[in-house]
Amino acid sequence: MKIEKSMNGADLQIALEGRLDTTTAPELEQALKASLDDANTLTMDFEKLDYISSAGLRVLLSAHKIMSKKGGMKIVKVNEIVDEVFEVTGFKDILDIE
Repeated sequence: MKIEKSMNGADLQIALEGRLDTTTAPELEQALKASLDDANTLTMDFEKLDYISSAGLRVLLSAHKIMSKKGGMKIVKVNEIVDEVFEVTGFKDILDIE
């Protein structure tokens, strides 16, 4: 998986490419831990994310809990495969998905 991070003011922007699964979720978790303290909001771009597993969902839920105490978190450009996972798991009701 490829992770691209950038800061736009106090908005942390993360774009993911590839698969977010048991193997790659710890990598995203480390990237978020290193950056969330400096961010008021988090925008995650899933345009190039091919797959997400329960391990990836756990990382998103953890980031959502942290960012809900700040300015919030949103996920943008979700493809049909990932959107279906969010729908089936109920994450569509929890996360701000645009």
